[in-house]
Amino acid sequence: MAGFVGRYEHSLDAKGRVTLPSKFRPSFERGGYLAENREGCLALWTHGEFERQMARMLERAGSGRTDRNRARLWASSAQEVELDRQGRIAIVARLRQFAQLESDVLVIGAIDRIELWNPARWEERVQPAEQWFLEDED
Repeated sequence: MAGFVGRYEHSLDAKGRVTLPSKFRPSFERGGYLAENREGCLALWTHGEFERQMARMLERAGSGRTDRNRARLWASSAQEVELDRQGRIAIVARLRQFAQLESDVLVIGAIDRIELWNPARWEERVQPAEQWFLEDED
């Protein structure tokens, strides 16, 4: 798998749905899982990748209460989603609130997942890393 790459600007509709870019849709024909992500965005996982993430969480959960609580929070935030005929996924209000998704949504390919970002939060938390591309390696 080449992974998910690219940045796309979309909007939530009145029912809290966002359209996935057409190049991402084939990976989600059977649906996927949407969950809170640590940086304040939402992560959309394919079924297979979500299972791999669950296995990692379970492995870490044996390490102590903090890791068990992280696994609980992550699993309890997850929502199974399906694409509709227009290639949209519905985002429940709880997840929209967590990611501060109100109208505009950045749909980001993040290699093993897709991330859904509030554009202002993206600018604040991620965009500063762009400086890394401008640095000279000498």
